[in-house]
Amino acid sequence: MSQDELERAVRETFSRQVATPRAPHDPASAVLRRAARVQRRRAVAGMSLAASAIVLVSAGAMQLGDDRPPPGADTVVIADPYPAPDRFRTSLPPPGPSTETPLAEVDLLVNRTIATAQGRRVTLIGIGAVERVHRLTDGRGWLAVGEPSLSGRSLWAVAADGTSRALLAGADEIVLDRSGRQVAWKQDRVLAAAGIVDGELTGTVRADAPATAVPLRFVDDAVLVRLDPALPGHVLWPLRPGPLDEGTDRTSQRIFGALPDGRLVGEVPAEPTEDTCLTLLDPAGLRPPDPPACGPTIEGDGLGAVSPDGRWLLVNGRVGEQDRALLVDLTRLDPTVPARTAGPAMTGTVSWSQPDVAHYADATGALVRVDVERVRAGRSAIRVTVPGLHDDQSLVVVTGG
Repeated sequence: MSQDELERAVRETFSRQVATPRAPHDPASAVLRRAARVQRRRAVAGMSLAASAIVLVSAGAMQLGDDRPPPGADTVVIADPYPAPDRFRTSLPPPGPSTETPLAEVDLLVNRTIATAQGRRVTLIGIGAVERVHRLTDGRGWLAVGEPSLSGRSLWAVAADGTSRALLAGADEIVLDRSGRQVAWKQDRVLAAAGIVDGELTGTVRADAPATAVPLRFVDDAVLVRLDPALPGHVLWPLRPGPLDEGTDRTSQRIFGALPDGRLVGEVPAEPTEDTCLTLLDPAGLRPPDPPACGPTIEGDGLGAVSPDGRWLLVNGRVGEQDRALLVDLTRLDPTVPARTAGPAMTGTVSWSQPDVAHYADATGALVRVDVERVRAGRSAIRVTVPGLHDDQSLVVVTGG
């Protein structure tokens, strides 16, 4: 081959290589292609596992189909369908230092933030409007009861960092015991109760009850139920399944709480007058003594709370033409011993932080501190200024602790 022929052959070879398009070497594209292949393989494996899980769940649902709650109970959602990590199983102290100035001797919910009595600020996360908050005795957080709505009330377990877990939704009413370890609720004709362990409900018990029945509070290991808010009469439900035993009480007008020995502080008709008699009721049948040991006439809206030692009742009542908070000495239930005016009328929850000190919010949203010795000396309760609280913000006094 001559020199000219060799040169022509080389030129033709280069020309064909240039004319043929070739993708340049791209390391990133190669990695993406390999990742796509891996992802496709994992997707196929995941679909197989999901199909197996659906079969197992379906089989389990068929086996549990005979153990259904009473009609209406399925409208109450128990536990969060998307549970958060186990924030309630730790024994570590709450995160964050107590560096803020405490607003009061009790925890307060101001707008969406809990201001603790130790000087912490905890913003509630992932919950709706709250009407009541109860501090857990172990210091791990709070239980929050939602405001009533068209869909009912909700209950959340709030961890020490403010994150929450839904425990109940759609209930007509929700009540908690003093320690925050038990909850009772009512929905339609179903009355239910459960324990609260590590932020979860356990050991649920259900009973059939009248549609008008309303749980009011725990009394030891029973739940006080008003059979009809429009009529007198209460019953203690001993957390027993089956139809609710409605008892024989059809006279008790209102019940404000219980003494350490189990007797209930309530009102019954005072014959022969049309007044009511503040007295102590036997928990067996909710019967008053005969004759009843009557205390002063209250004539309030029924809001009240008994001190932890059972000595005092702080209750809304009438003084002349005004609604006021009254302090009653339960060791001296006699019509000749008048109730003492303690302060403005109460709204919301009442917290007895000590046997002789209580806090509540009045109609203006201000915090009121009731010192028993101060009231006994003839002086009114103190209105506590809450820094940073605006007129359009809500104030909830936290109970428990």
